[in-house]
Amino acid sequence: MASEDELAKRRYDKLVARVESLMRESLTPEYEGFYGDVRLAEADIEELGGDLAEIRRAARAAGRHLGWKTVTREIDGRIFIADDREAPQAVRDLAARRSADAVAALVEETREGRRPRPV
Repeated sequence: MASEDELAKRRYDKLVARVESLMRESLTPEYEGFYGDVRLAEADIEELGGDLAEIRRAARAAGRHLGWKTVTREIDGRIFIADDREAPQAVRDLAARRSADAVAALVEETREGRRPRPV
């Protein structure tokens, strides 16, 4: 029979794998692995076991697997996980163009009296 420590380690390893999966899903292929971010609402946190400190610790471990410089924040019962690495210039330029295009589209929709679509 497995000891309590072994069971806790297995649960933690499973949590790391689940959080890492969420982190991978947050990536945009064109950004070459940079600019990943995950926002966990209360329901997501409960699904992951509900322990904020443990989830943040798992996110940092998952980030090490992904090569991220992981930053986690807990704000009002939500957890924010982000990759804080400096992206290469080409990736920064692409992200800046996409951001500018998104803002321009929002301004145009507002100017035309249409309701902006959710992002």
